[in-house]
Amino acid sequence: MHHINRHDWLHTPQGEPRGYIQSQKLQELWFHTGTICNLRCPFCLEGSKPGDNRINKLTFADAKPYMEEALGLGVQQFSFTGGEPFVIPEIMEILKYALRHKPCLVLTNGTKPLLQRIEDIEALQQQKFPLSFRISLDYPNPQKHDAGRGQGNFMMALETLGMLANKGFNVSIARQQQATEDKEAVENSFRQFFADVGIHHPIPIISFPDFLTPGSIPQVPYITEHCMTTYKNAHSRAQLMCNYSRMVLKKDGKMCVYACTLVDDDEDYHLATTLKESLDITIMLKHHRCYSCFASGASCSELS
Repeated sequence: MHHINRHDWLHTPQGEPRGYIQSQKLQELWFHTGTICNLRCPFCLEGSKPGDNRINKLTFADAKPYMEEALGLGVQQFSFTGGEPFVIPEIMEILKYALRHKPCLVLTNGTKPLLQRIEDIEALQQQKFPLSFRISLDYPNPQKHDAGRGQGNFMMALETLGMLANKGFNVSIARQQQATEDKEAVENSFRQFFADVGIHHPIPIISFPDFLTPGSIPQVPYITEHCMTTYKNAHSRAQLMCNYSRMVLKKDGKMCVYACTLVDDDEDYHLATTLKESLDITIMLKHHRCYSCFASGASCSELS
């Protein structure tokens, strides 16, 4: 790793040793399908939009070697994020192969790209392992959601959620977390919408703080070794995604392994070209989104 001796990687600006994670295993492998998306949300943490190519489109040939390597390392699940995965031409081929080997999770906005492929998606239920979907519903308020995602997209995504659940897929939602919110009230409001589309059983509601757009450098507290031993124990440190997951993506036509799903705008987190190599590298918690995970317990994973 070319940055291992860099002072700002190993130390805070005050010279204190940064907090870090030494990965123990690979339980979940994430694939970034590319920053191309059918929507243009101004708050997107990946800066995704129609035609965007900051992170290139994933192909089956890109993904297959990493799936095979991950299986050899004991991976338990493959997960897919974007961009919008269902914009990607080869996503169905990728999912079909992945589902022969492990359960899969797809993060999606639940709008037209998914609906246009619904027959092919239903056919994936014939594969060995289950396919789950996490749909973005930012707020339990159609007008507020649509202000960022476009008119009518709340109801489209909600109806897609209900349709997938009623077809037997596991579903969850991702929502925006507000600093002063009443979490129970917000989740109860969502459940009323779920009931409207026939979902009466509990489904996971994954809440996220504002991760800001790529390249943002907000002022957040630095995570030091002292923080990791004072405010975390062995169990809570192990819950951080960089302990048990990696993300692979394509930049400038080349596949690479990043520490997690949230740090691909910082080249210091481009760890290696193979998963095995990446697991040997100590992950320093210097990205501002590392602080979000440290302080709020935010996690993109649904693995318990």
